[in-house]
Amino acid sequence: MEKSSRSQLSEPLWGFGLLLFILFSGCAPISKELRAEADKTLTFQQVFQKPEAYKGKIVIWGGEIVQTINQEDKTTLIEVLQRPLDWQEEPKETGPSGGRFLVLAEKYLDPQIYRNGREITVAGEILGEKTRLLGEMEYRYPLVLSRQIYLWREYGYHYPPPYYPYGPWGDYDPWWDYPYR
Repeated sequence: MEKSSRSQLSEPLWGFGLLLFILFSGCAPISKELRAEADKTLTFQQVFQKPEAYKGKIVIWGGEIVQTINQEDKTTLIEVLQRPLDWQEEPKETGPSGGRFLVLAEKYLDPQIYRNGREITVAGEILGEKTRLLGEMEYRYPLVLSRQIYLWREYGYHYPPPYYPYGPWGDYDPWWDYPYR
């Protein structure tokens, strides 16, 4: 029995749809369970105004690491400049910041890896607030106990050499820095 032309057209579309589903299903850095637990209606600004009112709520926040402090009790405190998250839960570089928050990790995190300028996404439980000095003023930080931390990959930029050595035909010579020429 011969297949109809309509079913022949839909078979490649099924394959393409399945491929897209597989590619995009693994894009979120935070586990499905934590995303299901997180209160998506709760904004950073709401918590920033009254952190004590939201104790115990699970949130997913992100931003740029300002500093990482290892404490005597073998926990790590990460100060983060909050940024809105995009559809992949990655902090937007151009998004306005709502302020800063602190992440408490119940383990040692290397400050060289979790260093200033790195982007981070955190899922965790709101513990309340912690007051610390920010410059010369006291600053109230919302405090989040991390349940999952995702450190985003750094994007390196390749800069060309300060001058371009050209070959005899005026094109770029890829062997210009070869030591045994």
